[in-house]
Amino acid sequence: MVHSPMVGDGEQSYRTQREILKEHRPGLAVMAPPEAVAPKTIDEYLERVPPGFRTLLQRLRKTIRAAAPDAEEVISYRMPAFRQNGMLVYFAAFKDHCSLFGVSNQVRRKFSVELKPFQAGKGTFQFTPDKPLPADLVTKIVKMRVAENAVRRSK
Repeated sequence: MVHSPMVGDGEQSYRTQREILKEHRPGLAVMAPPEAVAPKTIDEYLERVPPGFRTLLQRLRKTIRAAAPDAEEVISYRMPAFRQNGMLVYFAAFKDHCSLFGVSNQVRRKFSVELKPFQAGKGTFQFTPDKPLPADLVTKIVKMRVAENAVRRSK
């Protein structure tokens, strides 16, 4: 573990990089120490996620897989993602929520009413075990993303 010195009461004490990172980036869940090797598979990623969020993300993964059975599971930007003729969606766990990323403008417009309670930013939707994304909505989003990618690829 890497330690960084800090000054306090005339003595030098040490803090871990994790403590320093949390101080500078509040709200970000650190799944593993920054010096850890990035996960190579979605299974490796999920092993690092706290149990409550792990179950939620496992269900999300299963829903995405059912909606896009030909999609490839990948790690991109240190997050689990699905790719079929381009990226479909990404997901990740944070300190107090999980997020689904990569939703296109067209998808956001089409499902705006259903997505509104989860909207956190452009193309980002936050959810928790107490307020999960509905599986049928995830299925519709992923199927629409598959269709969008197929059209884009055929051009």
